[in-house]
Amino acid sequence: MRKYLVVIDETEEARIALRFASRRAAKTNGTLHILALVPKEDFVAWGAVQATMEDEAARRAEALVASAAGDYFNQSGQRPAISVKRGEGVESLKKFLEENDDITALVLGAAASGAPGPLVSYFAGSQAGSLPCPVMVIPGSLSNEEIDRLS
Repeated sequence: MRKYLVVIDETEEARIALRFASRRAAKTNGTLHILALVPKEDFVAWGAVQATMEDEAARRAEALVASAAGDYFNQSGQRPAISVKRGEGVESLKKFLEENDDITALVLGAAASGAPGPLVSYFAGSQAGSLPCPVMVIPGSLSNEEIDRLS
């Protein structure tokens, strides 16, 4: 069974990647895994403040993943797998892919303009040949109709 991994955050390109991955999973009788990455906060002199900031970021990520999972369930009737991981984005995602060898494709969204983000730069760049699965980079300039047609 195909399992599509999509990394989600609050950006428009993540929403587009989620739509594409959701539709691909549905059309291929596959499954969807939604992952939110929570970066560690820069060191703050007061540990309690830093811990509070990290907890708030994790709660926002959990709410975002839960919302995306609910939308997917409403559209497909299937429950996606969801994960929230703390740590630096590229390293956290690399480790996640190593630990989950059943991922069929990594689906990332690229901004409609400007330089690509760190995940797209890394996973579709010089490291693309060493990944355990294909990477699908979904252009942020696509409309919902174009995504539906292409997926």
